[in-house]
Amino acid sequence: MSRRVVRQSKFRHVFGQPVKADQMYEDIRVSKVTWDSCFCAVNPKFLAIIVESGGGGAFMVLPLAKTGRVDKNIPLVAGHTAPVLDIDWCPHNDNVIASASEDTTVMVWQIPDYLPVRNMTEPVVTLEGHSKRVGILTWHPTARNILLSAGCDNVIILWNVGTGEALITLDDLHTDLIYNVCWNRNGSLFVTTCKDKHLRIIDPRQHLVVAKNFEEPVALQEMDTSNGVLLPFYDPDSSIVYLCGKGDSSIRYFEITDEAPYVHYLNTYSSKEPQRGVGFMTKRGLDVSKCEIARFYKLHERKCEPIVMTVPRKSDLFQDDLYPDTPGPEPALEADEWLSGKDAEPILISLRDGYVPLKNRELKISKKNILDSRPPVAPRRSQSTCDSNFSHSALQELLEEIRSLRQTVQAHEKRITDLENTLCELADGTD
Repeated sequence: MSRRVVRQSKFRHVFGQPVKADQMYEDIRVSKVTWDSCFCAVNPKFLAIIVESGGGGAFMVLPLAKTGRVDKNIPLVAGHTAPVLDIDWCPHNDNVIASASEDTTVMVWQIPDYLPVRNMTEPVVTLEGHSKRVGILTWHPTARNILLSAGCDNVIILWNVGTGEALITLDDLHTDLIYNVCWNRNGSLFVTTCKDKHLRIIDPRQHLVVAKNFEEPVALQEMDTSNGVLLPFYDPDSSIVYLCGKGDSSIRYFEITDEAPYVHYLNTYSSKEPQRGVGFMTKRGLDVSKCEIARFYKLHERKCEPIVMTVPRKSDLFQDDLYPDTPGPEPALEADEWLSGKDAEPILISLRDGYVPLKNRELKISKKNILDSRPPVAPRRSQSTCDSNFSHSALQELLEEIRSLRQTVQAHEKRITDLENTLCELADGTD
């Protein structure tokens, strides 16, 4: 009688578990817009969720520790004039997030460490270049300030957020709607899926599709008969791919290896409620003391539920085999270096002592002066020196007054927020 040989893997017993009720985020009006994105983005400092809002599009940003019932009047990030379709945190600055909308624009926001007292409506920069709604965003993994957007015009644009410029426009590589885009590890190539059923590997700096017609898959895994969209999340540190079905109530996960059969089913996390969207925490935000290797933020109709994936271990010591050095928050290249042809692997950090998020770093925008590139216009009429000097000085005074008022308002907002937080702490202490 032959005995079946069980494949050895340290991830064979990975299991998923929801957090306790008081660690969930309650009373959130998750967006009902019909679009196949995650609707949720998370990093070691913040949780962002696309929500329902009247008169335009908005998303909510919560400090990660602010669990429990969410105030119905919580300030939103609300600058778009139509529903928000996708959001993505910058991998090199935990306070910077990009949003894409049906209004054809991409906006980049600087989120303060404290909770603002009113809606944020002024982005750091607005990126305009698409002719139809924009539904996909993804930041470059190693180069500072490079953001990719894909729209329903079948166009992909690579932006330098630091200058507000479109660096590369790829408008002739897709004949149909783009479903998804993902960079490789060093950001030299990216892959797209498309409604025309072609998978394309693209070198954006050469404006070339370098691979498209794959003859045979190395592995084929039949899932189920559900017609919901699968949201894939890959962890390169553990070589595990997680598949979350939108509208489904399960998360399936597989280990990828270099030897046949390449794809090994590990397990399925199942629950009763279907997921409206899912956020996936970067490795820097995990609790290494509990052998946590992944964390999902599952969106229900009115709440967000964190789900923790854990490898059972008896020892309390740091598990080197579970946590190889992982990409940190520092970019390896500047935008112009990458555009000129340079590539670099991510700058790695150790998680041995855990990870402490960095303080708010301002995203600086240095737009080129469009007046410099315009031809000079002949003056229509002569103007006296006295009038010119008077109007210029008056304008300068007004601008100075506006700056002063803005600084005063921001200082008051911060003071009010600090007082509110102090009151909350005092109220918690008396309970």
